Amino acid sequence: MFKLTSLNLNGIRSATTKGLEKWLTTHAPDCICVQEVKAQAADVSGRFEELAGLKGHFHFAQKKGYSGTAVYTRHEPSEVVIGFGSPEFDAEGRFTELRFDTPRRKLSILSVYFPSGSSGPERQEAKYRFLDAFFPHLQALKDGGREFILCGDVNIAHQEKDLKNWRSNQKNSGFLPEERAWMTRLLDEGGMVDVYRRLQPDTTDACYTWWSNRGQAYANNVGWRLDYHLATPAMAALARSEAIYKGEKFSDHAPITIGYDFTL
Repeated sequence: MFKLTSLNLNGIRSATTKGLEKWLTTHAPDCICVQEVKAQAADVSGRFEELAGLKGHFHFAQKKGYSGTAVYTRHEPSEVVIGFGSPEFDAEGRFTELRFDTPRRKLSILSVYFPSGSSGPERQEAKYRFLDAFFPHLQALKDGGREFILCGDVNIAHQEKDLKNWRSNQKNSGFLPEERAWMTRLLDEGGMVDVYRRLQPDTTDACYTWWSNRGQAYANNVGWRLDYHLATPAMAALARSEAIYKGEKFSDHAPITIGYDFTL
């Protein structure tokens, strides 16, 4: 079983002070995709190149203390791809791809941090630009015969069952009709699979992975499902188990782990 975890860290320095490394040692994933590293190469050097025996590969944002993605793995990749070819969003450190190619299979694991539009109209427009640019990139990977699992903070709750207060959030970023339609297109026309929903098609309150820091959202489980495993059909078919860990709070997101029936 290949244990693959995704977690938005909301800062790697912050998450590690809250027990992330100890949890990784106990949980022992084969690979963890992280988003919002909020660090630069100098911050990582000598401290965060490895976590719990997993080696990290990073895509840093140009802006200090902002965004950033990484994939930590106990297996050596055959290739590391940083960025997906968009100057605007590659500057924000939003895409890390590790390739594990063999004669039998071309497999990629992607850590992706989709933009949030919650800070205002300008960032919402940036989010739409990202979605427009990213869809064809995923299609090109798929059309090129590459199997992949995308782990990340997608910043979209796809369906009404993916957030607690869906009625009052229909005009808010993360649950806008255009965003939800993009996700539907990715799954239908794009042929991708929402792995968690494949395993848990009807779960509501237990599916949330993010809670606002305002009020008592976490205590009352007023959450959103923003963190996904999105996979090509062949990889999604190998998913056997899912877990959203809420025993400790490393950030405002919870880690989501899927167990896949394959090994590298």
